Amino acid sequence: MLRRTALVTLLAWSFAAHAQLPQPVSTLLATNGIPQDAMSALVIRGNTIMVSQQPERAMAPASTMKLVTTLVGLEQLGPVFKGRTELLSNGEIAGGRLKGDLVLRGGADADLDGDVLRRMLQALRNQGIRKIDGKLIVDRSLFNPSRMDVGVPPFDESPEAYYNVIPDALLINKNMLQIDMRSTAKGIKLAMEPALDRVSIESAMTLVDGDCAKWEDGWKLPEVKKAADGRIRVVLNGSFPKDCARTNSINVLDRQDYVERLFRITWKQLGGGLKGPVVEGTAPVDAKVLAAHVSRALPEVVRDINKPSDNALARTVFLSLGTLEADTALGSRPIAGVATQTTFIRADLAVRDWMRRQGINDTGLVMENGSGLSRLERITPQQMAGLLQAGLRSKWAPEFQASLPIVAVDGTMRRRLPDSPAAMRARMKTGTLRDVVALAGYVPDATGQVCVVVAMINSDEVKDGKGRAVLDALVDWVARSGKPDGA
Repeated sequence: MLRRTALVTLLAWSFAAHAQLPQPVSTLLATNGIPQDAMSALVIRGNTIMVSQQPERAMAPASTMKLVTTLVGLEQLGPVFKGRTELLSNGEIAGGRLKGDLVLRGGADADLDGDVLRRMLQALRNQGIRKIDGKLIVDRSLFNPSRMDVGVPPFDESPEAYYNVIPDALLINKNMLQIDMRSTAKGIKLAMEPALDRVSIESAMTLVDGDCAKWEDGWKLPEVKKAADGRIRVVLNGSFPKDCARTNSINVLDRQDYVERLFRITWKQLGGGLKGPVVEGTAPVDAKVLAAHVSRALPEVVRDINKPSDNALARTVFLSLGTLEADTALGSRPIAGVATQTTFIRADLAVRDWMRRQGINDTGLVMENGSGLSRLERITPQQMAGLLQAGLRSKWAPEFQASLPIVAVDGTMRRRLPDSPAAMRARMKTGTLRDVVALAGYVPDATGQVCVVVAMINSDEVKDGKGRAVLDALVDWVARSGKPDGA
């Protein structure tokens, strides 16, 4: 019945008379030099279309694409879904030794960090294991291919930034190094977390007279120098203000190096020894779990995706859809005939399968990674609005809506529209790229009726906040629309 209702609604949109952009929005577009045809939008109150501007045009959505990933994730994986990390072996434990290989297997654990690894290794010590006679096998095989970061060109000029991290099934600390930088007029002192085996950090930065608040202006891509003996030096480049203290997190090490060196130093600190090398591979079928960790449940992870707009977590959930197995209790369905396909293809098919069951036409939908950090991803306002309407009907509607930034309160909307009636009432997901701004979510009107609002602008003219102002004007107009009871 829900599918039929959604389908009838979508068909009705196709024949509805187009409601023009509100005057404040069209005026601001003209004032800011943004062509009106660069904007697509759809605003729906109940069964009434309030605004319809090129609703069937496929647009670059930026991070509003996370709404697709997170809602379909909740619907298909279920609210009790958790990632899992395991230490396994088929070797015998005798005399303080593990007589065989140890496997570190990733399971899309969103909370996997150095502290988790330490606790898991402490569990090995508690079982009497002091020495590992074999290899450490790093198993990322949950995703296919297991290393999606290999050979991929940088998205932009900041490949070291966290927002650019490409996940795998065993991403520890998001592969980040946290660098503490403290300078005086004479020099700069650096500290690095976490400590990694035979990895050091040093500065080639020039100290300058400047504003500490603008330290990033002098930042340049760090270098990673690996010596013949296996030691690694991370060298910071560029300039840094005198008498300044700042912290930055960078992704510069190959993740296999990162995992190996974090494992070695942590295991050594716990009094352990590893005889063999660290290699990539898969767990033997007869391996038994020696220690495990599970992440927080999916609704908490979804909140951490949508509030701050976390790309790596969004991509992890999207890829987790590609590992989907049948679960009739949660409504999940196996995807027939694609067992040998890549995890991305399976995830893409899972999204499309869900959309079609909601009566949403997926024609024109393009997904690259499910986070919106893409020049390729496309979705129409009509598709996004259909998804948001499905979100209102979903069993997990409270979890989904609670993940969205609250206007003028938190997340990426915390500084926007503080003087609008949308403040503290509307829940909106933002999206921003160099030539894209987007908003999508739920805005109560003046009567309290929830409106579905989707708007995207694809134009080089959105820079300097001009595009954002246009979208904020639309949200404000929706929040002021309607007449209060008795008026």
